[in-house]
Amino acid sequence: MAKPGRPGAGGKGKKGSIKGSGGQGRRKLEGRGPTPKAEDRVYHVAHKRKQLAERSAAKRGGQQRAPRRRPNDDNEYVTGRNSVLEALRTRIPATTLYIAQRVEIDDRVTEMLAIARKRDLPILEVTRPELDRMAGFDGVHQGVALKVPPYEYAHPQEMLEEIVDRGETPLLVALDGVTDPRNLGAIIRSTAAFGGQGLIIPQRRSAGVNSAAWKTSAGAAARIPVAMAPNLTTTLKELKKQGVFVLGLDGGGDVRMPEVELADRPLVLVIGSEGDGLSRLVTETCDQIVSIPISDAAESLNAGIAASVALYQVSTLRAAQEEAAE
Repeated sequence: MAKPGRPGAGGKGKKGSIKGSGGQGRRKLEGRGPTPKAEDRVYHVAHKRKQLAERSAAKRGGQQRAPRRRPNDDNEYVTGRNSVLEALRTRIPATTLYIAQRVEIDDRVTEMLAIARKRDLPILEVTRPELDRMAGFDGVHQGVALKVPPYEYAHPQEMLEEIVDRGETPLLVALDGVTDPRNLGAIIRSTAAFGGQGLIIPQRRSAGVNSAAWKTSAGAAARIPVAMAPNLTTTLKELKKQGVFVLGLDGGGDVRMPEVELADRPLVLVIGSEGDGLSRLVTETCDQIVSIPISDAAESLNAGIAASVALYQVSTLRAAQEEAAE
């Protein structure tokens, strides 16, 4: 009796002459062609998912399930109902609108769908876990997301020229070492709220306009341009040549914010990081270092709050000076 072997292994129990392979081994090595995709194999679970998705798409009138985000995807995803709606209203070059399955429809979602259909923008239905991945860690999507290409930064000088051509007094914000994109988004939102026309961020050691910044800006990133400077100090010096005054915010500033006399001039407010503040070269470039008076109960303000207070103060001083001039 032959000894048991591994399942499928050939045995040696058969006696007699053994025929040659006759090329059988060569044919086996040739293979059976490319392996079909999982969704094309009728016995595979992916095939059943594909069939269900196609039937669901037919019932929904052409909407399709969206693919998962690829790890090498360079696009950004704007999430949250206010942010997505504002981005659609301002006609940023979006490529896809994602809607969660069984999403609760309100006026904002209704308007999103209307704008997307008018612009022939693809509308894809996805599961909430897929939206969670698009929103990223700690992101809140409220059942909607908008896929947009990488942010296109403005040029600092061109941004200044456009403001002057509109007959406006420039009020810009420059960030020095602010690396939290949520702080960047909050500052973009404050800049829009208090009459600022744009921001400048350095190419290095700075947060960029990504999905987190889009979310925190609550859509303001679609209205306020952000320029990128290869070197912040050099850019500030160029702005000074154009007649723009540079005010740096620092807790040890010589001038208190309410006492600033340059509010009606073309201004760029420079905000440093909460930990390190303004860098030495940027500090030396500023025309004036300004402080925000706070009580002893707090040691400092973070970049987003400091920018909001300073922008509000400048807008208040400008309004008062305009009233006095009238």
